Amino acid sequence: MIIEQIYTGCLAQGAYYIESKGEVAIIDPLRETSPYISRAERAGAEIKYIFETHFHADFVSGHVDLSRKTGAPIIYGPNATPEYDAISASDGQEFSIGELTIKVLHTPGHTMESSCYLLSDKSGEMHAIFTGDTLFLGDVGRPDLAQKSADMTKEELASLLYDSLHTKILPLPDHITVYPAHGAGSACGKNMMSITQDSLGNQKKLNYALDVNLSKEEFIAQLLDGLSAPPAYFPLNVKLNRTGYQAIDEVMSQGTIALSPKDFLAKARSHEALVLDVRTKDEFAEAHIPGSIFIGLDGSFAPWVGELIVDVRQKLLLVVPEGRAEEAVKRLARVGFDHTLGYLQGGISAWREAGMELDQVERTTADELKSLLETDAVVDCRKPGEYAAGHLAETPNLPLGQIGENWKDYPLDQPIHVHCRSGYRSMVAVSILKSRGLHHVKDVAGGYIALEKAGIPMVVEASTCAS
Repeated sequence: MIIEQIYTGCLAQGAYYIESKGEVAIIDPLRETSPYISRAERAGAEIKYIFETHFHADFVSGHVDLSRKTGAPIIYGPNATPEYDAISASDGQEFSIGELTIKVLHTPGHTMESSCYLLSDKSGEMHAIFTGDTLFLGDVGRPDLAQKSADMTKEELASLLYDSLHTKILPLPDHITVYPAHGAGSACGKNMMSITQDSLGNQKKLNYALDVNLSKEEFIAQLLDGLSAPPAYFPLNVKLNRTGYQAIDEVMSQGTIALSPKDFLAKARSHEALVLDVRTKDEFAEAHIPGSIFIGLDGSFAPWVGELIVDVRQKLLLVVPEGRAEEAVKRLARVGFDHTLGYLQGGISAWREAGMELDQVERTTADELKSLLETDAVVDCRKPGEYAAGHLAETPNLPLGQIGENWKDYPLDQPIHVHCRSGYRSMVAVSILKSRGLHHVKDVAGGYIALEKAGIPMVVEASTCAS
């Protein structure tokens, strides 16, 4: 028996490779198929089944492409309604992988089709459960992502999730390993643990959702408390996962076309494409194409693209670090952005040599900001929990995800200094505001960390709960 967790940190997502006697099952694969196919080929094994725990919202699964390339059927639990060939298994249905058995446990609540997969050996001993977004380590999946399609309230879905946990998960033996679809950092839950696998027995001790003394009403209240709005791109990813999508090979081929500055500009104009600059924040500040948006590859790239650009149909042109075009296109496709039209060959250096216009981001040091607090506007673009734990007095909190929506509310007659914790998010925010025409906006170099070191007094809110 081989169980491999293929964990992708930037999405906090776990896919799974299970092998026995030359047969393989893949659970919740990422968009690119090569890691799974290559792994099976190295072992001389055949991918027999592709299991999906539910229609994912935060990423586009590789199930459709993987099925096309291997012929392996896609399997969902009950209530799934995909618009492509797939098996909608019944609750309790079993599938064999070599000497192993995978049993479907229908666990509605996160979504109506949500299911877990229980793995047992040839003697019937249970070894692991792959819980998708039903059960995380330290938490459970949020119940507000499928309420519209299910025509149910989040309270009703939370009630179903409570029942699923108590009838399907809690009765299982403590020794089995829990393998969830996500870990800390995912927007699919609130307070997930940093570890990516654990025994069910330990989770019964640590996870509030598995507390047998918690009433259904108490469970619902705890689950819904502090639940922020889900990212706007989630429904679009759900639709792609349910209806299917363009082949990943086509997306990669189209997106990695190298374009000269002249062709890059022409394509941007003719296709109304958004120029996305994925270099470092310092490189973007020094020189960038006017109107471009910065979201650096070396941060939480794909989730921020989804939250800030939202429309997966948006055509994109990339400014990338040398040698990283393929990586950028692949990571965009993971969250459904399949319409990348190419990248700037030679980068900003080529753009400059071609005599094209460039822009810069002005930066303010923490020491400089000390003397400007009485006259200039300061915006804190961190999360509410970070803001509550300490912030500059009389400084509004406008989290990065809301910057683009509220840009018309910013003062037009004075400089605006934007900061986050260390400078990544603030540079993203500044790029968005500049693209809207607010060119008097400046980035606070080093962010809140630098402000604290400069000795500027901070205000701490009464409540510092994370959000």
